[in-house]
Amino acid sequence: MSDAHVPNVLQRDFYAKAPNQKWVTDVTEFTVNGQKLYLSACMDLYNGEIIAHRMARRPVFELVSGTLRAALSRTGCTADLTVHSDQGWHYKMQPYRAMLARHGIRQSMSRKGNCFDNAVIESFFGTLKTEYFHLAAFGSLEELEAGVHDYVHYYNHERIKLGLQGLSPVEYRLRSTA
Repeated sequence: MSDAHVPNVLQRDFYAKAPNQKWVTDVTEFTVNGQKLYLSACMDLYNGEIIAHRMARRPVFELVSGTLRAALSRTGCTADLTVHSDQGWHYKMQPYRAMLARHGIRQSMSRKGNCFDNAVIESFFGTLKTEYFHLAAFGSLEELEAGVHDYVHYYNHERIKLGLQGLSPVEYRLRSTA
């Protein structure tokens, strides 16, 4: 793990003028029948779209590094990109920081113990749990995992946002980049 200080470049400026300028990422956990499932998600602040997500039974490094790799693979964009996270151990690891550096990505981290510095992704997790997780009963982690995939698709493609002119995140991105 690296002890190097990573500045809070984002400084709670959650506005992006175009896709792939500012991403936020974090991990949340769910419990079903005493078993845990961890969700790592990466969101584009331009439209609130979840551009990549991964799930695992344990909060291992591959969970967050796989999410970042998936986001990079999906978008292909890294020019002038900032990726912001909390100070979780995953994001401080040298392999994660090296992956960002290889792609020319600026790393930004929240101040220690300050969830408001990463409020947008925290809000997404809260919405996911309020609109989906707490309203359903799950017999297994596999059921939950399939449901989370479905919810992310719904969130990106169907769930409208007033701040996006009443469009879903994907509709907004497609209209604005056409």
